[in-house]
Amino acid sequence: MEYVSEEGLSKLKQELNELKTARRKDIAVRLEHAKSLGDLSENAEYQEAKEEQSLLESEIAELEETIRNAVLIQKTNDTDRVRVGSTIRVNSVHGDETFTIVGSEEADPVGGKISNESPLGKSFLNRKPGDKVEVKTPGGLTLYEIAEIQ
Repeated sequence: MEYVSEEGLSKLKQELNELKTARRKDIAVRLEHAKSLGDLSENAEYQEAKEEQSLLESEIAELEETIRNAVLIQKTNDTDRVRVGSTIRVNSVHGDETFTIVGSEEADPVGGKISNESPLGKSFLNRKPGDKVEVKTPGGLTLYEIAEIQ
């Protein structure tokens, strides 16, 4: 089960479409060119294209699986508890920070989007404003206080 926003699901579908159309076509052209060079048993270009084709098909299958198992994050006005999709403001020794809890596919820690599966994301889930959460981070233990759920 993979949590994704509508925007994230749309991006996954676009990426899948790109892989199935343009990338497959590029590899097919490369394979045809390599075949035209003759003996396939000793044709490095052909072997390389076949490997790339295999990797592409694996990537397509993985994306299809992710999309099939995606759980759309429902927008909620619930500000009582932190849930996937919640945007929270927290206070810590690092100052005032804002995070949005997202599925792992959309995580972007630099952009303030943290995965519900990350240690930080897991620690915030089901908490409420005023709760203090101690999280083990690469820099050591950090204490966060949930100031607001938006």
